[in-house]
Amino acid sequence: MCLFLIEIKFVSYMQSNMENKLYSCKVCSSHFTKKSLLLQHMQTHMGDKPHSCEVCGASFAWKAHLSQHKLTHTRDKRHSCEVCGDTFTQKSSLLQHMFTHTGEKPHSCEVCGSSFAQKSSLLRHMLTHTGNKSHSCEVCGSSFTNKYTLLNHTQTHTGEKPHSCEVCGSSFKQKAHLLGHMLTHTGERPHSCEVFGSSFTRKSHLVRHMLTHTGDKPHSCKVCGSSFARKSHLCQHMLTHTGDKPHSCEVCGSAFTQKSNLLQHMRTHTGDKPHSCEVCGFSFALKSLLSRHMRMHTGEKPYSCEVCGSYYTQKSTLLQHMRTHTGEKPYSCKICRSSFTVKSNLLQHMLTHTGEKPHSCEVCGSSFALKSHLLNHIRTHTGEKPHSCEVCGSSFTQKSHLLGHMLTHTGDKPHSCEVCGSSFTWKQTLLRHMRTHRK
Repeated sequence: MCLFLIEIKFVSYMQSNMENKLYSCKVCSSHFTKKSLLLQHMQTHMGDKPHSCEVCGASFAWKAHLSQHKLTHTRDKRHSCEVCGDTFTQKSSLLQHMFTHTGEKPHSCEVCGSSFAQKSSLLRHMLTHTGNKSHSCEVCGSSFTNKYTLLNHTQTHTGEKPHSCEVCGSSFKQKAHLLGHMLTHTGERPHSCEVFGSSFTRKSHLVRHMLTHTGDKPHSCKVCGSSFARKSHLCQHMLTHTGDKPHSCEVCGSAFTQKSNLLQHMRTHTGDKPHSCEVCGFSFALKSLLSRHMRMHTGEKPYSCEVCGSYYTQKSTLLQHMRTHTGEKPYSCKICRSSFTVKSNLLQHMLTHTGEKPHSCEVCGSSFALKSHLLNHIRTHTGEKPHSCEVCGSSFTQKSHLLGHMLTHTGDKPHSCEVCGSSFTWKQTLLRHMRTHRK
């Protein structure tokens, strides 16, 4: 019923706009109010560009476009924004720019109610209701609703990146991506989160971040019903149903569903870590790891537990924490049936069966099953004791030793004997005590 009403609205909208458009194009059926506009439009089909620039030779189908282009040579930007100071060659461009400050979106879709700052954006949006994709890629046959989307798509075949950064030389396929990149040099983050105050260079990043607070997952899989916060994640998920892995590693033959995953995998061979922390200098192979690391400096904890209210920097840590409430231990050992809440704990446990000790000390040659055990051992050589007691100043090589020491100040004895009820500060002391009952 809803789709039927939308179709009626769209038909009525098109009819109301058709009444005053007497001239139609026989090629694509576009309609125009004036014959001169139709003649100009026909030049887009014939490829005729009769208006040429005397400075650089660029040619245009419309004289108005040539006049606009000439201003790029004169750098005449007579129209300036009173809010931010940006200047524009045309008054219409200034008026459109002002919408970014006012937030006004005067052009509304009569079918679904979506609103837009520019009329051209509304016209492009209307094509999503008609399903008309008249612009096709000659390489792969993909079709698109507008010419600009097609042009962006063709660059994936040509590899062309016409928009370059004057600061570092990085090049981009789209101008919008270049403008977003420039903010990394200026340090400007104009889009802020009202919940935690986190700031972002792009509005799309802020919108994506806000989903972590609302928990909204608007993109659903039609096969299994799984929902996702991002459309890109849904597209990735769909490949799990098809099993398609079109991107292969030339070094080891590993296959991936996405090209980005392949590029990330290649860094395991090259050792490249292009993403560096500006605070402490640590570098990471993945941008997502850097973003996660930055929360250590900012203190941001966007993921909260609905049961006890605890906050976490990572979603995976929150999921692990939730198992302390549910008691779930999904990772089981196939040898001894021991189960664990975290997969990493299972992998560590498996080393007890294999006897493998992959982590070796460069000083004395001792080997350990876990990297954390190696780090604790190295402190016996360096004498480092990074964990200090705030009460008496005693320092310890391991955090667990500090926690045990703190019990001497609190008087807490959490380890009790089930036979006689005696309680002890340390678990080791309880184990020694239990031997007296066995004797």
